[in-house]
Amino acid sequence: MSATTKPAAPGAAASTIAAPRKLGVFTLAMMNFTAVVSLRGLPAEAEYGLGSIFYYLFAAVFFLIPVSLVAAELATGWPQKGGVFRWVGEAFGPRWGFVAIFLQWVESTIWFPTVLTFAAVSLAFVGPNQRWDQALSANSTYVVAISLATYWAATLFNFRGIAIAGLISKWGGMIGTLIPGALIIILGIGYMMAGGKSHMPLDTAALIPDLTDFNNLVLAASIFLFYAGMEMSAVHVTEVENPGVNYPKAILIASLMTLAVFVLGTLAIGFIIPQSQINLTQSLLVAYDDFFKFFGLGFLSPVIAIMLAVGVFAGVATWVVGPSKGVLTVGRAGYLPGWLQYTNVHGVQTHILLVQGAIVSVLAVMFVVLPSVQAAYQILSQLTVTLYLIMYLLMFGAAVWLRYKEPNTPRTYRVPGGNLGMWIVAGAGFIGSLLAFLTSFIPPGQIAVGSPTVYVLVLIGGNALFVLLPLVIYALRRPSWKTPEGSADFEPFNWEKPDWKPSTEPHR
Repeated sequence: MSATTKPAAPGAAASTIAAPRKLGVFTLAMMNFTAVVSLRGLPAEAEYGLGSIFYYLFAAVFFLIPVSLVAAELATGWPQKGGVFRWVGEAFGPRWGFVAIFLQWVESTIWFPTVLTFAAVSLAFVGPNQRWDQALSANSTYVVAISLATYWAATLFNFRGIAIAGLISKWGGMIGTLIPGALIIILGIGYMMAGGKSHMPLDTAALIPDLTDFNNLVLAASIFLFYAGMEMSAVHVTEVENPGVNYPKAILIASLMTLAVFVLGTLAIGFIIPQSQINLTQSLLVAYDDFFKFFGLGFLSPVIAIMLAVGVFAGVATWVVGPSKGVLTVGRAGYLPGWLQYTNVHGVQTHILLVQGAIVSVLAVMFVVLPSVQAAYQILSQLTVTLYLIMYLLMFGAAVWLRYKEPNTPRTYRVPGGNLGMWIVAGAGFIGSLLAFLTSFIPPGQIAVGSPTVYVLVLIGGNALFVLLPLVIYALRRPSWKTPEGSADFEPFNWEKPDWKPSTEPHR
């Protein structure tokens, strides 16, 4: 959201021009909330019953809050184009900056089949019979067909450079996330108050899960992806009045709202569905269906299914073009071949989107090859998590390093506590991300994923491929890849400027 200004009247003095409007605390909190919250992953955490509360709190302390605060400092210190490429490249050089932004793009590409699966499942539940709906949603051919049709429709839609994407995102998010999220919480509370039987043990001892059981940690690692994306909204920190005070307030409000939706939504699913029957792709829709039947509102099941599908399409339509735009900006500065820098008459990076679509299509086939839709969903979800976490590890490391490499670079917002505060906040984020990364490679005991060996090899191979690929592209880059537009539009790193000198006295 860019700041707006009031145009001056003809002939008015420059001093009469209104200052840019500043974002309020609650407005920024809502921006962070809508950027992070998604309902599709709630069934995965419902597996843990009351123990899910522990995992949500752990991930908030060791990931959500560190990402938010660290990204805010990086965004205000280095606001030039490039985002995570700029931040990591400023600290460790353009090679690793390119790896970081490539991973940010490719993880969103791998994310598409999982969220599209949710759309296909949602549409399957528009039918009149839950048993038939569940059977259809578990059919691999159906899931692949609907997923690819939805994805390519969203891609072709973006080829036209539609200017209403923000409007679609706003209303799609409200229809497909905010309203359904509030509704499932209200239904869960109403169900318990009306004397409904809870299928989730409510023993308070279950609040602390058995952390010695690796199976309990595997699906829990995916909760980090629930909170991913807060770094995207950090660019707005410069538009906040008194950011040193108000930005942390907005983060606290957004974090509490996010926790409330995730915790209460997860518990609502656990109340109505026995743990042994929880399915990663179907249980959210089944929960709505069961709640509506309990309250005699069964006719609303198809409505909520359509709402969730609309929300997914709006999210996909927004994300199809978003991350790839950042890759294009960096690519034009000399990091991608000319063919991938192509844009059509609407300014859309169509060749990058075609490559992105090819990757999505290949990954979607996994839903046919693997033993079940749920197994494919889990593997792709974990691969998305691990790749995104590598990017976050680079970001946390860069934040600490830049406190010493460029201590006097002006930052509108600083992580409080001086360098020690940065070590604590970024260190917590780094350790939490590393633990989640390592546990993601353990096959979950709760889900049939076929051969555990194949599961681990797919994850290792996927991570190796998508980390090595940007390194290879970087090594093969040519001077001809840098376009005049890219040179003019992309500022050099501070250390590339002739008058730059590293400071020997870190700011505290």
